[in-house]
Amino acid sequence: MNKFLIIGGSDAGISAALRAKELDPDVKVTMVLADSYPNFSICGLPFYLSGEVTDWRNLAHRTLADIERQGITVLAEHVAEKIDPATKTILVKKKSDDRSVTLNYDKLMIGTGAVSTRPPISGLDLPGVFFLRWMDDSFAFKNYLEKHHPKSITIIGAGYIGMEMADAMRQIGLEVNVVEYFPSVLMTLDQQLGELVRSELERHGVNVFTGTAVTEIAAKQQTLVVSGKDGFEVGSDMVLVATGSRPQTSLAQAAGIALGVKHTIQVNRKMETNLPDIYAAGDCAETYHCLLDKNMYLPLGTTAHKQGRIAGENAVGGNCEYAGSLGTQSVKIFDLVAARTGLKDDEARAEGFDPITVDFENWDHKVYYPGAKKMHIRLTGERKTHRLLGAQIVGAYGTEVSKRIDIIATAIYHKMRVDNFNHLDLSYTPPLSSPWDPLQMAAQEWMRVL
Repeated sequence: MNKFLIIGGSDAGISAALRAKELDPDVKVTMVLADSYPNFSICGLPFYLSGEVTDWRNLAHRTLADIERQGITVLAEHVAEKIDPATKTILVKKKSDDRSVTLNYDKLMIGTGAVSTRPPISGLDLPGVFFLRWMDDSFAFKNYLEKHHPKSITIIGAGYIGMEMADAMRQIGLEVNVVEYFPSVLMTLDQQLGELVRSELERHGVNVFTGTAVTEIAAKQQTLVVSGKDGFEVGSDMVLVATGSRPQTSLAQAAGIALGVKHTIQVNRKMETNLPDIYAAGDCAETYHCLLDKNMYLPLGTTAHKQGRIAGENAVGGNCEYAGSLGTQSVKIFDLVAARTGLKDDEARAEGFDPITVDFENWDHKVYYPGAKKMHIRLTGERKTHRLLGAQIVGAYGTEVSKRIDIIATAIYHKMRVDNFNHLDLSYTPPLSSPWDPLQMAAQEWMRVL
């Protein structure tokens, strides 16, 4: 019986395990899990902390019993310490008693994910200062809320987690400060659209400070004071550091596995590493970008699931390739949704394209039907070929922003031209759209500008 060993039990790990068992029920699959929460939705942590998800157990896509019923062995609270490719073994330590055991494998997949970035700020280890990456992080955060009853929080970083946590903490009544190094919040969008997000934050009482480099967190008279350059200073009862993540690849590197973009594990489209019979997937691995035809670092849950599935299939004899990513993502911030896919104008130029980007604003559905709201679209295409390169959309929650960004992602994947967008047979009814969908009207505006 072949042994398929997986280090990590989050999105990539569980997808690999399930796919392998689906294709080869006889394969012996073992997952080594550093905590006790296999297949939990880490993306749902802000909604658990806001109370919108009332029980943390509901964040589990599958229970441990569900996973084990699939014939998968889960070694929870076990840490992989060393990979020996020559003997096809890994050394694993059990957290409870520090006892080590050696596990054999025929095929190995590394899905160690990423860890929170620790920026060069003093005071990160003070009580009341938190990161948010794993289930245990959320429990520590929740316990602090319940024990200390804070009235305010400062969030350092205005990316996706920062934005969702600003929303979550306002929902439970905290005063919220957001401090961002860059000139705009949510820098995954162009600044023009980032300003719409900023306005939404401020409309809900969030204090936003951009262009601010934080240098220190200090405890002063039961208050955590966040300070930075040019005399910046703001105090609060809690601090959340949400400045991004980095791939967790030290275990792989020590085993002689080659690293690639931003210190991720280098993989090909079959999710194979440079060492025989070892795969990698998820936030620790490179991601093939299908528009740019090269590997990048795009740590997304959707990507991890797909990559894990590819690795699991190939580990049991498959010959499947990862089709690629476009960095498609969306986020809800209070009553607003922001989404993007493909390349922004500056990214397209940096990659050698000659882009045209247009701004277009229109109603999400026919104005005569109640509840119509404006939708802001930035559409990017290549000047000579008219090839669709990317889009960013900001609109009210309920205006189907995610549906529309998915249409753009599908179109980019199939190498559509902007001028062919009018030919798409998109659905229409007055409460949901117009005879010409806002995306098609944006494409018409792009052609007019061209």
